[in-house]
Amino acid sequence: MNIQNILVTGGAGFIGSEVIRQLVTLENTNVINLDKLTYAGNLENLKSVESNSNYTFVKGDICDESLLKELFKTHKISKVIHLAAESHVDRSINDPLLFVRTNLIGTATLLNVAKSSWEGDYINKVFYHISTDEVYGSLNFGNDLFKETTSYDPRSPYSASKAGSDHLVRSFFHTYGFPILISNCSNNYGPYQFPEKLVPLCINNILNKKPLPIYGKGENIRDWLYVSDHADAILTILKNGQIGETYNIGGNNEWSNLDLVKVICKTMDLKLNRPEGDSEKLITFVQDRAGHDLRYAIDSSKIQKELGWTPSLQFEDGLKLTVDWYLQETEWLRNVSSGEYKSYYKNQYG
Repeated sequence: MNIQNILVTGGAGFIGSEVIRQLVTLENTNVINLDKLTYAGNLENLKSVESNSNYTFVKGDICDESLLKELFKTHKISKVIHLAAESHVDRSINDPLLFVRTNLIGTATLLNVAKSSWEGDYINKVFYHISTDEVYGSLNFGNDLFKETTSYDPRSPYSASKAGSDHLVRSFFHTYGFPILISNCSNNYGPYQFPEKLVPLCINNILNKKPLPIYGKGENIRDWLYVSDHADAILTILKNGQIGETYNIGGNNEWSNLDLVKVICKTMDLKLNRPEGDSEKLITFVQDRAGHDLRYAIDSSKIQKELGWTPSLQFEDGLKLTVDWYLQETEWLRNVSSGEYKSYYKNQYG
């Protein structure tokens, strides 16, 4: 019987917690969640699994080499799902060195420890690195899509740091024969997303009748993917992906920021029994983000053809589920917005 001991980095975050909630349901699988618990790490996201016998939480930094070595030794880690990252573009513009430290140095440290711990025995071992479509740069309006073969052209400190980490991961495959997988994903949305991101920010601001800030003219286009679909794709790649390969994960849901916010407004007005058009009055155009990429769009035909994965939800359906969740989980939203969520773990983990 092969037991999977899977290290998930950044597992208390938005995407990571969904991955863990799905992983712990698998047979013969132990999940070790390593998270630094920065502002975006929230253990309330994992209340439903924290008592599971096959789940372990460790507070720590992926740059801490000695901690990583101890984790690999103690838990006999056989697979890594590497999600830990600084991921907000605006924050990267204000503090690029933080992104370099976590996304580049942290990834390099994790790679090196995994390599030394596995000592060349790569049977049933996988280092799976989760990346972003932003490494590919920006598309013009039209039908062009990011493919796995698209040249990298990152435009922000965030995307540059993720591009660098992608290259590091690939270098270990080509140099050492190290068993890696990479996926590059489009924008995620869904339950438990930190409300600095567009969808939960709009939901929260509409609830409180605050302005809905939209950069520039709102014409920037993104491809949107429901978070549980992304986690399902990650588990599909982990199980069936070909070592050394990259897979693009997209939702086939392109929306301009303005159109997306308008759909959120319409959905919220219906849910809150407000007059139609009431929430749209909150839309406020603000100065455009520095170096704002115009359009991202993913060609996910490779994962669909080779691994049989397709997204299950269109944006409107996923949005209704998302809005319903936030309206039901008002305490979670209030705790995150106020910072109170940090008290959930501070006595135990500091």
